[in-house]
Amino acid sequence: MSWTPHVVVACVVERDGRFLLVEERIAGEMRMNQPAGHWEQGETLVQGAIRETLEESAWDVEPTHVLGLYHHDPVDLGYGFLRIAFIAKALRERPNHQLDEGIERAVWLTRDEIAASVALHRSPMVLRCVDDYLAGQRFPLSMLAHLD
Repeated sequence: MSWTPHVVVACVVERDGRFLLVEERIAGEMRMNQPAGHWEQGETLVQGAIRETLEESAWDVEPTHVLGLYHHDPVDLGYGFLRIAFIAKALRERPNHQLDEGIERAVWLTRDEIAASVALHRSPMVLRCVDDYLAGQRFPLSMLAHLD
């Protein structure tokens, strides 16, 4: 059996000291995550990040930087995740937008509130991304090249 990680895109969105997270039900349990999801065929990584953020949070965003690449192998799954995380600016909320199945709601939390809820995080990537953002880690979007 070959190991194939799932490629996901995520956005770290900060506004007035609060970060956009989503509360989602996974296997009946509440979890918290940045807006994130699988990168789909036919889209750039930036397009995927914008789409996933809208689908999960009802927010339109504009990615400004790459935050980093994160790998995580959950112990309870037979595959891992490669997360391409972006820093994005919140543009506007779409209050009537239908959220993806399983997503309960979007919330804006401080770093301390995120750290206090670590037991609910979908993965260790949630807090790590916030901390990397706060530490000033940023890479230009131009580091990504999509070659047709």
